[in-house]
Amino acid sequence: MKVRECMEKEVAPIMTKYWEKAEFPFEVIPKLGALHISGGTIKGYGCPGLSITGSAVALAELARVDASCSTFILVHSSLAMLTIALCGSEMQKQKYLPSLAELSTVACWGLTEPDYGSDASALRTTARKVEGGWILDGQKRWIGNSTFADVLVIFARNTATNQINGFIVKKDAPGLQATKIENKIGLRMVQNGDILLKNVFVPDEDRLPGVSSFQDTSKVLAVSRVMVSWQPIGIAMGVYDMCHRYLKERKQFGAPLAAFQINQQKLVQMLGNIQAMLLVGWRLCKLYESGKMTPGQASLGKSWISLRARETVSLGRELLGGNGILADFLVAKAFCDLEPIYTYEGTYDINTLVTGREITGLPSFKPATLRPKSRL
Repeated sequence: MKVRECMEKEVAPIMTKYWEKAEFPFEVIPKLGALHISGGTIKGYGCPGLSITGSAVALAELARVDASCSTFILVHSSLAMLTIALCGSEMQKQKYLPSLAELSTVACWGLTEPDYGSDASALRTTARKVEGGWILDGQKRWIGNSTFADVLVIFARNTATNQINGFIVKKDAPGLQATKIENKIGLRMVQNGDILLKNVFVPDEDRLPGVSSFQDTSKVLAVSRVMVSWQPIGIAMGVYDMCHRYLKERKQFGAPLAAFQINQQKLVQMLGNIQAMLLVGWRLCKLYESGKMTPGQASLGKSWISLRARETVSLGRELLGGNGILADFLVAKAFCDLEPIYTYEGTYDINTLVTGREITGLPSFKPATLRPKSRL
């Protein structure tokens, strides 16, 4: 309720203006920091130590009003901060987490590259060992918060071992450049960037000791996929709330739109989807808290919930008619913001293949071997 009150009072009145301009509302960062939700499930170091269910519900309440604000917190908290908490040294945790928890500093998380999205484990950014540290060279793409982040968690391939390692890079590091990606149709307030790393030196003390292979990034992704699952839940709740109010207030043919059977049917379908999405999200959280959640379950939850949310938001767009394409009515903005969420943290297809591999024991990520053409 505290998160909902803050979002409705502080963010709702200004979000459309910033969304249209594709700018981030830096003025809300102290207000989000005061909610004390940054750091989510991390215990100590000034972090709230919430249950994963509590953290997920808070993220959904952010998304209910504005998906961009929820993505800002997701990237900062459930990716960057969580990586430091799970894979960092004690010194790194004490150095970085307290200010990140307060949102006095902001973090981003760099895995995806221009040529490696779904095939993230094949990344080409390199880390070469030198005296006293490492030299990073390469590129990252679609990195949320990257244009203004104080701390960048970057993954690179160790040239000596050919394994993936993790590094903490400061924003003022020589050779580091972040450029905003323009012309997005969704999450327009999120500052996604292209990162160029050219001979960037990272001292030994900023290498994450707990990241020695791609499997270590998967530990973080499994948790963040649970959290991402709650973003579509929040978006769908916000759209339902808007449609419910709109249908009762707007009149056509001498009656409220809510009085027409076909509109009631769509509203009920939306509500049914949201109830089911909530239950799947809740179940994922409980599996994680009991230590039983598998990567396949997290991927199934993320893919299925985002698919149902896509349907729900589309129905909401229909219910608002012409006003359904105006960002002022929330629904059009939510309709657009859901599209990148449907894709990031593993596309719908990739997440289904992660689950498919788990339930069959057969990986199917790579295309089948080409065979000679049939005589037929």
